[in-house]
Amino acid sequence: MRDITDIADVKRRFLGYLTLEKGMSQNTAQAYGDDVDKLTRFLTDAGIGVEHATTDDLERFVCTLQDVGIQPRSQARIISGVKSFYKFLRLEGFMDTDPTELLLTPKIGRHLPEVLTIAEIDAMIDCIDMSKPEGQRNRAIIETLYGCGLRVSELVTLQLSQLFLDEHYIIVQGKGNKQRLVPISPVAIEQINLYLEQTRSHQVVKRGSEDILFLNRRGAMLTRQMIFHIVKQLCELAGIRKVISPHTLRHSFATHLLEGGANLRAIQQMLGHESITTTEIYIHIDRSRLRDEILKHHPRNNPLMTSGE
Repeated sequence: MRDITDIADVKRRFLGYLTLEKGMSQNTAQAYGDDVDKLTRFLTDAGIGVEHATTDDLERFVCTLQDVGIQPRSQARIISGVKSFYKFLRLEGFMDTDPTELLLTPKIGRHLPEVLTIAEIDAMIDCIDMSKPEGQRNRAIIETLYGCGLRVSELVTLQLSQLFLDEHYIIVQGKGNKQRLVPISPVAIEQINLYLEQTRSHQVVKRGSEDILFLNRRGAMLTRQMIFHIVKQLCELAGIRKVISPHTLRHSFATHLLEGGANLRAIQQMLGHESITTTEIYIHIDRSRLRDEILKHHPRNNPLMTSGE
C-alpha cells in the first residue's frame, strides 16, 4: 500500500478510468468526481487521509449526508461513487482492502414510472400534423421510440448503417457503448421507410450527420431536448394529463410486452439493462395496474353493488 501525495492527480486518473475503462459518460463520471470531492472534504476536516479511511469513517460520512437533508436516493448515488473510487484505489495499489465492502446503501422505495396505454399512444400519433414537413419524421420517431423501447440518446444517435429493416432488426448503441440487436415492428419499419423516401432523401445533410437517421430541418442530428418537446407537445394535443417524457414510451413498451406474456429476460436484453433487477420494476408496474383494476371493478369496492340497491 502506498500513500496518496496528490489527490487531484488521483481524481483525474479516476475520472479517466470511469470514462475509458468503464465506458461512463462524461456527465456520469463528473458526478462521481463530485462525490469524491464531498468525501475528501469530510475526511480532510477529520484529519484522515483518503487511503487510511475505515468503514466506520465512511459510515460517519454517510451520516453527515443524512444530517444535511440529502434524500436516500441521492445518498445511494453518492455511495455508489465512493465505492467506485475505492475500488479504483485498490486497483492502483493505494489500498490493500476495500473499506466500502461493508458500507450499507440506504433503502429506496420503488418509484413506479408513468405508463401510457396503447390507446394514448395511438392518440398521440393521431395528433401528428402530417401536412408539415416534419410530420412523417415525427411519426417515425414515435413508432421507433415506442416500438423498440429506445432511450432518447439511442434514438438521436441511431444510424442508417445500423438499420437492417429487411431482416426486421436494428443495432442499438447503448450505455457504455454496448451494442445490442433489437427487433423492430412492421409498423415502425413502414414509417421509417416513408420518412426516408418522403423527407430525408430530399434534405441537404450537414457534414458529420451523413449516417444519422433522424435529422432536423437544417440536416443535423436532433437533440434530446427536441425529442422531449415533440413528445410533450403531442401529449398536450392528445389531452393526456400524465407527467411524461420520451422515456415514458420506453416504460410503456416494456410494460406492454410483459402484459402480453414476454419473458423478463427477453425484455432485459431488448432494453439493454445490465441487471435483471432494473427490468423487474415492470413486474411491479404490472401488479400495480392489476391491483387498480381489481379495486375499480370488484363488487365489494363498488358502493352501488354493496348498498342493496
